[in-house]
Amino acid sequence: MMLQDRLRREKAMHCVYVIRNDKGRHYIGYTSNVEHRLKKHAWHGSRWTKDRGPWELVISEEFKDKRSAMLREQQIKSYKGGNAFKKLIQNAVGFAKIV
Repeated sequence: MMLQDRLRREKAMHCVYVIRNDKGRHYIGYTSNVEHRLKKHAWHGSRWTKDRGPWELVISEEFKDKRSAMLREQQIKSYKGGNAFKKLIQNAVGFAKIV
């Protein structure tokens, strides 16, 4: 692996995101490239998001390491449907919270 590629991977932010469709359904995911992942949801969809769009980005939180991002993804998924999830969505003001 070239040094430039390795440095780029080390600098990559890990992101947890929440998207919402026009019916008010939410999808919570993890990625290291939010822009690419959102395009993938828009164009092809994943198994769950396919045929349920269009989708809009509601929350995007960036983490410096993959483990922290994945733990946060699981935490938000554990909120799903409850008051904590509703509060998280209501308080979502910005898209680029770096943790």
